[in-house]
Amino acid sequence: MTRSDDLTRIHEALMAAADAIQQFTPGDIEFEIKSERGDPLTEADTAADRVLRDLLPAKGEGWLSEESIDDPVRLGCRRVWVVDPIDGTREFIDGIPEWCISVGLVEDGLPVAGGIYNPVTTELVIGSLETGVEYQGRPSSVTGLPDLEGAVIVASRSEIGRGEWGVLDEAPCEVRPCGSVAYKMALVAAGQVDGTWTLVPKSEWDVAAGTALVRAAGGSVIHADGTEPVFNQPVPRFPNLMAASSGILEDFRGNWMKVYS
Repeated sequence: MTRSDDLTRIHEALMAAADAIQQFTPGDIEFEIKSERGDPLTEADTAADRVLRDLLPAKGEGWLSEESIDDPVRLGCRRVWVVDPIDGTREFIDGIPEWCISVGLVEDGLPVAGGIYNPVTTELVIGSLETGVEYQGRPSSVTGLPDLEGAVIVASRSEIGRGEWGVLDEAPCEVRPCGSVAYKMALVAAGQVDGTWTLVPKSEWDVAAGTALVRAAGGSVIHADGTEPVFNQPVPRFPNLMAASSGILEDFRGNWMKVYS
């Protein structure tokens, strides 16, 4: 098994999952509330989950998905597929084209390869630590800005609505609302925006693919305290996550993040 084989499997699985949800119409689909956190679930989520699970894990590989019952067997696996069949289900339900299918491959706790596909915009971002990243079939990288000056930062609509991004009103950057966190991280890896972060908890399946892509594209992915996230944990949840060039993250953490406290 080579990294090229992994990327081929990721690409094929993303396209197959997209085919599986073609029958469902974004903006016109029924949903249920599946958890105490109020997360929505649609038939499209479960259809994509079935396809991804059929195509991705080989013998001896673990599986962690937002839409599957967590099997602790994964904790003993060196290679684990960490996926979100539809990241941005709320946007999918509302017909906002900022959701995606997200597939990450974790080895020994480190995201090493990943891919996201947005079926509405047909954007594909795929890559690995060894091969780099491609956006729409062309090599891409993070923009690499040295600080926040002139940067475009994509942020959660709900966080903006709660006033959590007001701290950057005076910062020398533009903050744009965007949906799925996996999609936001993929845009950073593709060099389409300069950074994204969230200071609220995220699950591993939200950010595994994005972490692999941003790092493969030359960027940094860290927690707010500067440490790096370790994946395939018994409780697969992080307190926060930040993704951009190291310069942007240093500028934000050193000059702006303190205002949140």
